[in-house]
Amino acid sequence: MKKFNWLILINLLLVLGYFLYSIMEKEKLLTTGQLVLLELAPVDPRSLMQGDYMQLNYKIARDFSEDSVPKRGFLVVKLDQAGVASPVRIQSDGKPIQPGEQLIRYTAPEPWNINIGAESYFFQEGKAANYDSARYGGLRIDTKGNSLLVGLYDKNRKLIK
Repeated sequence: MKKFNWLILINLLLVLGYFLYSIMEKEKLLTTGQLVLLELAPVDPRSLMQGDYMQLNYKIARDFSEDSVPKRGFLVVKLDQAGVASPVRIQSDGKPIQPGEQLIRYTAPEPWNINIGAESYFFQEGKAANYDSARYGGLRIDTKGNSLLVGLYDKNRKLIK
């Protein structure tokens, strides 16, 4: 019985350690990741069951939607002076990229649906009108292509609060 209790305690500590490591990685991405702005396609800003949120649809994901897209891979983008991404190519691995290019990891559940992992933006109920002017999704991206949505930006590339 005592051995069983130790086993439970060790497993609990391992799970807790994994969650702490995951949080630390996200915090590191928030502070050191490159800010990349992705142009938004039309979105639906309301969900009655989940509160107010905006289902994001990135224009860049539509540009790459074709039958030959691998199920997992990287979107390679080039950033302009304002940090707005434009598509370059898709590649299946994180091989070296050219100067000025950035990797964004994606999955494609269906060939016509590329998912970069930041497709929903939740906001305080009743604040939907503030986000009507959203034109860009702001993501922090690390050198491995991992991304984290940090906010929505207007046509002047200003963070909407």
